[in-house]
Amino acid sequence: MIAHEIGHHVQNLTGLSAKVQAQRRQLPEAQANALSVLVELQADCLAGVWGHYAQRRGVLEPGDIDAAMKAASAIGDDRLQRQARGYVTPDSFTHGTSEQRMRWFSRGLKTGDVKECNTFVARRP
Repeated sequence: MIAHEIGHHVQNLTGLSAKVQAQRRQLPEAQANALSVLVELQADCLAGVWGHYAQRRGVLEPGDIDAAMKAASAIGDDRLQRQARGYVTPDSFTHGTSEQRMRWFSRGLKTGDVKECNTFVARRP
């Protein structure tokens, strides 16, 4: 979770967050939410990049990666909405599905490459 928030800090430092916020204000809610999802998935990927290098340095403890994957799965919009109300409304997603969150974290973890975290040009966020 901390690595995800550091991912957001990187987005702030690069100016991405400000650009996306400006765009979001000009869009209908569903499209603005879709942009939020891309920001969140990118932060998940950046967290995975951090994990890649932390793992190489031996900083992670056994089970840390499994715990990160379980957290990504648990906080997907689809899962949270299904638990809260019994159905999902994809247009209201702001963080992505459990599958997306796990996939993007895994992508960063596997590659260790920030360039692989561009959710805005990916064919399948």
